[in-house]
Amino acid sequence: MTTDSVVRTFVEYFEDRGQRRITGSTLLPPPGDPVLFTTSGMHPLTPYLEGRPHPLGRRLVNVQRCLRTTDLDEVGDRTHLTVFEMLGTWSLGDYEGRQSLDWGYGLLTEGLGIDPGLLHATVFAGDGQTGPDTESLDLWERHGVPVELTVDDNWWSNGPTGPCGPDSEIFYWTGDTPPCSTPTQDDRWVEIWNHVMMRYRRLDDGTLVPLPQRNVDTGLGLERLASLLQGRTSVFECDVFEPWRRLLPGLWVLDENDLRLVGDHLRSAVVILGDGVRPSATGRGYVLRRLLRRTLTVLWRDDPTRGLGDLPDELVRHTLGHFRQDADAAALRQILAEEEQRFRRLLERGRQVLARPRFLGSLDDEDFRYLHDTHGLPRDLVVSLRSQ
Repeated sequence: MTTDSVVRTFVEYFEDRGQRRITGSTLLPPPGDPVLFTTSGMHPLTPYLEGRPHPLGRRLVNVQRCLRTTDLDEVGDRTHLTVFEMLGTWSLGDYEGRQSLDWGYGLLTEGLGIDPGLLHATVFAGDGQTGPDTESLDLWERHGVPVELTVDDNWWSNGPTGPCGPDSEIFYWTGDTPPCSTPTQDDRWVEIWNHVMMRYRRLDDGTLVPLPQRNVDTGLGLERLASLLQGRTSVFECDVFEPWRRLLPGLWVLDENDLRLVGDHLRSAVVILGDGVRPSATGRGYVLRRLLRRTLTVLWRDDPTRGLGDLPDELVRHTLGHFRQDADAAALRQILAEEEQRFRRLLERGRQVLARPRFLGSLDDEDFRYLHDTHGLPRDLVVSLRSQ
């Protein structure tokens, strides 16, 4: 099943159950939002989860492009990407968690053809403030899906205060043996879908008060689900990465981990550029700059003549098309080339500065501040240059 087929099946399944599709996905949060990028499907919906009426009604479905910098160090493993798409559904004071889980089970087993015997669920066990999530537990037992009860792993919040509640996560078995153990004990269980029963608001003093409406927020990573349905061992082997895996090895000789990182970061950079962000020293632009510099650092490790100008136009156009972005591929490739030259000049200047006697020994915070403020050398770049 192709990634496009997964999206179509998901959206149509929930539209048949009264969900209205939200359109206009972008990495950029709504005006006034303090975060740099949209990190989940629920992010743009926060005001509606807190009670504001949504213009499309109480039942929603969407496909949201997301970016998470918290996962950068994990990019290259089987399941993590910097930019990815999140399939999501919401009940804004309409149906409850039991209904959401029942529909989710139906989509996975009937709509997508997943063997029920390869599924496992986790459910909130209860703590000192709230009791166990017996509704979710009963639902899974009725379907014959094994359940593991946890506390911290099945309580969702978006920070120390604000909306929160118990969640139930659905896992898929990826091992070569019959399913065994539990999701918290065996990483061959891969999480594919989280259903959050958003019922409370946590106050500054830690107490919980009921929200004006009981919501359900669900999300599952599209690329992760597609790779499992396609029988692949990692998200980098699903069909949306096919052009990258076909063209990059012939361009640059890289080991598997570096190939994944370079492909992920360049693909993510194209999407960020496609949403109108440009490289800069702060904010969103610095996230973009950091991705490109991490990429170049890997490419230049074995061959300093490698450059982003070698990136095939097909990869830029394919990525823009997949994410439904109307941007000029040639203009984006020019920005990549300019950013590469800027980084080359910075590296040369950095090497000259760090060769001075003052910086040959250990550096303290004052040294790092001076290097950044006077010479434009970020701390992570200084550390990288000194390690070389």
